[in-house]
Amino acid sequence: MSDAQTGTGSAAAGAGPENLVDLIDGLIDPVEPPPVPLVPQTWGWAALAVLIVVLLAWLLWRWAARCRADAYRRAALTALDQAGTAADIAVILRRAALAAYPRAEVAGLAGRDWVAYLDRTGRGGFPAAAGEELRLAPYRDDAAAPSDELRDAAGTWLRTHRAATMPADHGGKA
Repeated sequence: MSDAQTGTGSAAAGAGPENLVDLIDGLIDPVEPPPVPLVPQTWGWAALAVLIVVLLAWLLWRWAARCRADAYRRAALTALDQAGTAADIAVILRRAALAAYPRAEVAGLAGRDWVAYLDRTGRGGFPAAAGEELRLAPYRDDAAAPSDELRDAAGTWLRTHRAATMPADHGGKA
């Protein structure tokens, strides 16, 4: 018989594995590739990351500045909820206007000029009936509650007026 028939050839002499499991166990593990770096490989991505960080910092700064600039508005709206008379509302509106606009522009206004100023600076205007009640507020009875129209008009003006940009001689706090 030949070596191929008896299985006594060179493969059967112990030089190699006899089954598939032995062949799989004899495989060499592949070399692991190097880890993928988490930093960008080109300067363009780094520049984009820096630009995004700068943009986010600027947006955060603008948001904080807006919150500080509108602090008088939030305080006035809180005080308006607690106001018991039309005279209290008149004082709240005057303080808010002094905080938002130059003192020289607001402080000297009284009567119809004051109501016209509120009408001019607020979006949607200031209702005539509410303006008349506001104009007569210092002369009313201290126990008289303000009308709903005056309270609503004052709240609308406080929420919607556009504050002036802060010039160097602005009398209010920044």
